[in-house]
Amino acid sequence: MPVFRHLKRIVTDWFLCGMVLATVLAYFFPTFGATGGAMHAEWVVNIGIFVVFFLHGVNLSGEQIRHGLKNTRLHLMVQGFTFGVFPLIWLLSHWLVGSHVPALLMLGFLYLCALPSTISSSVALTGSAGGNVPAAILNASLSSVLGVVVTPLLVSLVVGRGAGGIDLGSTLLDLCMMLLLPLVLGQVLRRWLAGFFGRYKRYTGIIDKLVILLLVYAAFCNSMVSGIWQQQGNGLLLTAALGSALLLAIILWMTTRTARALRFSSADEIAAVFCASKKSLAAGVPMAALIFGNNPGLGLILLPIMIYHPLQLIVCSILAERYASRRRAQVAQADAAVLNAR
Repeated sequence: MPVFRHLKRIVTDWFLCGMVLATVLAYFFPTFGATGGAMHAEWVVNIGIFVVFFLHGVNLSGEQIRHGLKNTRLHLMVQGFTFGVFPLIWLLSHWLVGSHVPALLMLGFLYLCALPSTISSSVALTGSAGGNVPAAILNASLSSVLGVVVTPLLVSLVVGRGAGGIDLGSTLLDLCMMLLLPLVLGQVLRRWLAGFFGRYKRYTGIIDKLVILLLVYAAFCNSMVSGIWQQQGNGLLLTAALGSALLLAIILWMTTRTARALRFSSADEIAAVFCASKKSLAAGVPMAALIFGNNPGLGLILLPIMIYHPLQLIVCSILAERYASRRRAQVAQADAAVLNAR
């Protein structure tokens, strides 16, 4: 069955297995990866974040982005869902069930809803489904850049600023230094380095994912050392999983209905659904380390995006296959009509 085939692909993905391993290692060896531990996580994290976003800058093609600039309605829809509809869904959820969900987990869902879209998986799935790839590249890339400012701003509106909240000015400066600066630097040097990194893109992708795994490990180590995980109980995982699945189901339904109400072409609908429903683990983990600093609850805050990430890959892979099958059927019907006309 297609569902089991996609599920098998996720289970055998070394990166997703690595996330599970990182949390297990944090349980058994928490002091090693905690702040001030032998791993020196505070230095490793900052260096890793800089390297990851430098590589993103080198690999980001300006020509592909320019090709997708024309469809304004599609861009407005994707960015509106990413930074508008998602947070509104969180506000409604907080009003309905916020008192029954642990505060840190609720903050994690807020952070999930404030995150930018993914780049690699959104573009790959849009391409495999026969969607508008240039538009997907533009929207995913634009979302990542906007997220540097919009994500901490949205979080600060809820948790507050200053004492007990987020120092927004300092956070934005850190994000610009650690995310935008290497991204711009990578773009500037792309002219000379794109060919080299293009030949070894497989290995640069591995470096990207390894850094994320280190960040996940460090975050969960701090949570274990502080005792937060031990205090919350096993029901936390179930709550996070159910909440993530429900959020994904709602947003996929809403994006599909909105794209059809706006009379998008099939290719634009595919790009809109995949870009507007995705949330970036690759950007989310490094940004969380900068926004929340050494917050001992960082492991809980990251839990929703860590669950949402594999869920969106499984469900959107199935959707991509359905879109592709429908497109093949339409092409076959058109070819048959041409033959019958002759």
